[in-house]
Amino acid sequence: MRDLSEHIMDIIQNSVRANATLVELEIIEDVKNDSYTLIFKDNGCGMSEEVLAKVADPFFTSRTTRKVGLGISLLKQNAEQTGGSLNIWSKKGEGTGLEVVFSHSNIDRPVLGNIAETIMLLVGANPDMDFLYKHTTAQGEYVFDTKEVKEVLEGISLSDPNILVYIKEMINENVSTII
Repeated sequence: MRDLSEHIMDIIQNSVRANATLVELEIIEDVKNDSYTLIFKDNGCGMSEEVLAKVADPFFTSRTTRKVGLGISLLKQNAEQTGGSLNIWSKKGEGTGLEVVFSHSNIDRPVLGNIAETIMLLVGANPDMDFLYKHTTAQGEYVFDTKEVKEVLEGISLSDPNILVYIKEMINENVSTII
């Protein structure tokens, strides 16, 4: 995967397959402490301890459409190449969490990529789910919450093409003020 946005898409697609109704993504850029952290949380079906123990193995997948599961293992490898780590926790019936830490200054840390487009695509493909995206840097914090957007739209679907364009532009504009 070329950038973190592609990893984010892959991880959140796992939450979609786990029937989550809420997915949270937090990005914390901490230059002072040389860390770049991604935190994912969902309220999906969760994983058993047996599945959780194997989830970072590239030759294990719970999907029936293919025999390998490279997403989490590649993300873990990318984090570890920068001196970082990946930690995953899950409880059956309650959901899953994932924290990935990169060294912010390491040349091997993938760039974020087009986070606005990634969030827009996830929202458009899953308009009934709720997404909370929080991005924090030394310059400030931005929070995008589909619950708030749905309140303002009063029944207009988040999958409406005009709404999706607005969401993408809104995220781009706000994230650019803190990066």
